[in-house]
Parts: sequence; structure tokens; C-alpha cells
Amino acid sequence: METPAAEIIIDEQLVRSLLKEQHPDLAQLDLKYMAEGWDNKIYKLGQDFLIRLPRRQQALPYIIREQEWLPKLAPNLPIPIPSPLRFGQAQGEYPWPWSITPCFPGQPAAEALPAPKEASRLAHFLRILHQPPAPTNAPYNASRGCTLNSRADKIEARIERFISKGLISSNISKIWEEALLALDDQMPKRLIHGDLHPKNIITHQGKFSAIIDWGDITAGDPATDLASFWMLFNDKNARNVGLADYDTNPALLARAKGWAVFFGTILLDIGLGGDLVFEKVGRFTLQNLEEDYR
Repeated sequence: METPAAEIIIDEQLVRSLLKEQHPDLAQLDLKYMAEGWDNKIYKLGQDFLIRLPRRQQALPYIIREQEWLPKLAPNLPIPIPSPLRFGQAQGEYPWPWSITPCFPGQPAAEALPAPKEASRLAHFLRILHQPPAPTNAPYNASRGCTLNSRADKIEARIERFISKGLISSNISKIWEEALLALDDQMPKRLIHGDLHPKNIITHQGKFSAIIDWGDITAGDPATDLASFWMLFNDKNARNVGLADYDTNPALLARAKGWAVFFGTILLDIGLGGDLVFEKVGRFTLQNLEEDYR
């Protein structure tokens, strides 16, 4: 799997022109390219801000969701999130809205894992975010707000391919099968992050500094976010403590492992296409699941 091509050229000259017209008081701050993902290109503005600009049409709903929902959520969550400080509009050759957000200290958790004691802090964060039920006007993301069963064909094909190549053991297939048996279509939807992998989590000195990239926010199964415990902690006891602090039941725990298989196999697949960080995260996640199964 390869990163989709950008549909518009975003460079420093374009970003400067947007700032000069729409936020002139910030236009003289230093501007530094930071990163480019599937959906957004990121620049650091001065010492305190980041600029997030969609790089393709498909990303437009994601930034709109962030602009609408993060200001509502930020005051109540115990870990900071990038609630927009300023809003940008389409201008000239740039056709989409964009945001200026806080810049948080630290590195992606994919590069600097949190300390084991942070598992309880993550559980507290997720319990608050997942307070039932999801608002009636919560966004819906078909790829994250769905059941595991609806993703079964593609995930099982990946599992079989990875087993045949010796990348994972058949235990991953068993974990996946147990997750499908634990589905509960009657469970009320919760508001979830939806894409809580280690590139979307910032750590600083072993602690969570921020939870970022909320474009996939949706009403869905809280197990989707609980998968992050296997993506972040290689200490089995830390995982167990965090999941206990969240107050998981056996069915929720089984589905959380299923979502961890979902993320682990997808990230490994992307990684094998050339993204070394995602390959590392995918392998790490699946290895932690295997450890729990033994």
C-alpha cells in the first residue's frame, strides 16, 4: 500500500501567502516543513503553532470534523488535543479549509514509546472520550465506525498472506476469529478517535503530550481505540493494568484485540510498501498480541 498522491502542490510560498492574507499577525513567524501524511501536509509556525493543510479532496471531511469537534472535546479531556486556534479558508490556488493548531512538545509514539505507567492515563482519557452514548449528531466514518465483521474479507486475506510468508503465526488468525465471535450489534455507539495508532500520539519524556489527527472521529465501537494498548505498550502488565482501569469486559477485550489485528496487519502492509515506521509499528502490535495469546 502506497501513500496517495497529493492533488495540489503545497509549498512554503503558498503557505506564506495564506498567512499574509488571512492571519497577517502570524505571517512573519518562522515556517518549517514538518511532515506529509495521507491527508495533510504539516508546517511548524514559530515555536508554538502547527499548520495543517489538506493535500487531497478526500481529506476535506476530516479537517472539517476536527474544526467542529475538537473545540468541544478539548476542555474535558485529560490529555491535550490539537483544537484549532485559528481557521483558514480557501484562497487563490488553494481550494480547501485549513487550520492552525498548538504545537506540542515531543515525538510521535512510533519513535518514542510511552512509559508503562502511562497506560492508566490512556485508560482515563478513553473512558472520558467514550462516555455513552455517542451524541446523535456524531460524525460517522464507515471505515472506523463499522463492525469488525464488515472488514473481515480484506483482513483475513492479509492474515493468510502474512502467515504464508512467515511474518506472523496462526495465533493471529485465532485472535481474529475470537474477536468476530464477540461482536455485539446491540451495543450503543460511543464517540471514538478511530485512528489511535502511534503516529497520532505524541510523547515527551515518557509521558503523553498530545493525541492528534482526529479526522477519523466517529460513532463506533470503543474497542477500536482500545487497540492502541497493543500498539503502545510492550509491557504486558502495563497493558493489563490499563485495560483493567478502563473496565473492559471479556467481549470488549476480545474485540479490542481484533481491532489491534486490524491495525497491525494494515500498518505492516503499508510498511512493507516502504514506510519503515509503520512496518515497525505493525510488527510491534502483532508481536504483543502473540505474547498475550501464549
